[in-house]
Amino acid sequence: MAAGDKGETERIRRPSSKKTAKKTVTKTAKTTSSKAADTTAAQGGVKRAARRVSAPRAMRYAAEQLQELLGRIPESVSSVKPTDDGWQADVEVLELERIPETTSVMASYRVTLDEEGELVAYERTRRYTRGQIDRKP
Repeated sequence: MAAGDKGETERIRRPSSKKTAKKTVTKTAKTTSSKAADTTAAQGGVKRAARRVSAPRAMRYAAEQLQELLGRIPESVSSVKPTDDGWQADVEVLELERIPETTSVMASYRVTLDEEGELVAYERTRRYTRGQIDRKP
């Protein structure tokens, strides 16, 4: 059938009674009022306890948010550890691709996340070639 045919317009379903529409409005009003209460509580200085994200989730969040900021895809997360305020992760990023691959320039970034997994700060801590091996002190 063509878009303008009568059969097309008959497929649209609408609530068959006013009761259905009324229930929908009531549910929306309840949801809106609970959101308003949450906003009021937050503005009134009442602080809800933030739940700390898990270590695997913190690793994913660190890599995703750093990628968004740098515009480069992280290669790996080399460490993640809890802190008093959230998480700290070290993320390895390919900064400059070269041939042969062992001469590509890599960078290690230290990413700080809050308890909910939001990026608070990051800094580049090291640049090195992919083929470089750490020496023991």
